[in-house]
Amino acid sequence: MKQAAYDLTTELVHHSYQPPADFVSLLPPVHKASTVVFPNVAAMRERRWLDKSSYTYGLHGTPTTYQLEERLCTLEGGKQCLLVPSGLAAIASVSLSLLKAGDEVLIPDNAYGPNKSLTEAELVQWGITHAYYDPMNVADLAARITKRTRLVWIEAPGSVSMEFPDLPALVALCRERGVISALDNTWGAGLAFKPFDLDGDGSHRLGVDVSVHALTKYPSGGGDVLMGSVMTVNQALHMRLKLTHMRLGFGVSGNDSETVLRSLPSIALRYRAHDQGARELARWLQQQPAVAQVLHPALPESPGHAHWAKLCGAANGGQGAAAGLFSVVIDPRHSQAQVDVLCDSLRLFKLGYSWGGPVSLVVPYEIETMRARPVPQLQPGTVVRFNIGLEAVEDLRADLAQALAKAFG
Repeated sequence: MKQAAYDLTTELVHHSYQPPADFVSLLPPVHKASTVVFPNVAAMRERRWLDKSSYTYGLHGTPTTYQLEERLCTLEGGKQCLLVPSGLAAIASVSLSLLKAGDEVLIPDNAYGPNKSLTEAELVQWGITHAYYDPMNVADLAARITKRTRLVWIEAPGSVSMEFPDLPALVALCRERGVISALDNTWGAGLAFKPFDLDGDGSHRLGVDVSVHALTKYPSGGGDVLMGSVMTVNQALHMRLKLTHMRLGFGVSGNDSETVLRSLPSIALRYRAHDQGARELARWLQQQPAVAQVLHPALPESPGHAHWAKLCGAANGGQGAAAGLFSVVIDPRHSQAQVDVLCDSLRLFKLGYSWGGPVSLVVPYEIETMRARPVPQLQPGTVVRFNIGLEAVEDLRADLAQALAKAFG
C-alpha cells in the first residue's frame, strides 16, 4: 500500500534520503547533535554511553568527540579523556568531583591564577579548605599534607614566573601519602614529557593521577577555540570524574572538536617552532641592558632548569622541549610606566592573554599580587611574559629592539 503523501514541510523535516555509508576522507566527519535517534524502544533502553560503546545524547558524546578524546589519549599517554568547554572548566571539574566539605586541596603558589580564584571564592563556600605550597621545595609540600588533604595540584612550569619543579618528586610524595595528584599539563602538551610515565621508560611506575590540558593552546593552535580536557589512566578515577562531568552538563561543539582534530597532526611541528623561536629570543633578551632576568626553563640560569633538563631534556633528539613561553624581569631602575611603553610600542606582539597560537603576545604582570609569599628566585623588577608565535624570529627581534629603545632609551 502506497504511503500517504505528506505536506511539503513535513517531507523536508522527515526526508527519506540517506547518503551511502562508504565515504572516507582524510579528516573525520563532523557530527553535531543534541538529540540522538534510536531505532526502537529496546535500543533506547539498552544503549550505554559510559563505556563509549554507543550514543544516547549529544552531550554524552558523538563520533567526532570520541575521535578527539582517543587522539588526545595518544598525545598525552592517557587511557580515558573527557572534553570540557575550557581549560578552567577542566580544573573546576576535577576539584568539584574529587573534593567535598571538610577536605583540603593544596595548590602551588605559582599556579594559574583562575585555579586559585576558584578555590578561594567558590570551593571555600562549600567547606573545602586550601593551602599554598612552595613548588620548588618538596619538603614544604610534605609538611603541608594532612589527613584532610585529598588533592594536590601541580604545574610544570609555574604560571608566569616559569619555575620548573621536581615534578617526579612531587608526584612520588603524593603517591606515598595516598593523595591524588592533578597536573596542569598545558605547557608540556604531551610533547615535553609524558605525564603518566615520568620515568620516561614506558614502565608507568610513576605518573600523575590526572592531567588537565587547555586545548585552547597548542592542540588548537589558532587562538580561536576554547576547550579543555581531563585525562586519566585509572578506570575507577575516570568514572568518578565522568559522572561529575555528566552532572555538570559539560559538552563541546562538533565544530570546535573538528578544529582541534584538524590541528592535532601539526602540533609537534608547531610546538617545536614555538620552542626554537622562544629560546632564540630569550637568549637575545638576556643580553639587553634593561632586562635583569629571563625566566625560561631551558636556560641554565632559570629557576628549576636542572629539573627541566632531567624530565624534558631527552625530547627533540636531545635538544629538550620547552614550548614557546617565557618571562623577563625588567630592571627595577625602570618604572612601570616605562614597561607599559615597552608593551604598547610592540607592533608584532599583541597585548592579549592565552598563548599557543600563531600570533606573538605580551602581557605585563604585577607578580607580587599573584603570590601568597615572596618569590626569592626572581630578581626585583617588573615581570613581562612573552608568547612566541610563528612569525619569523628576525622580525620579532627587530620589533623587540625598537620597543626596548623607545621605552628605555
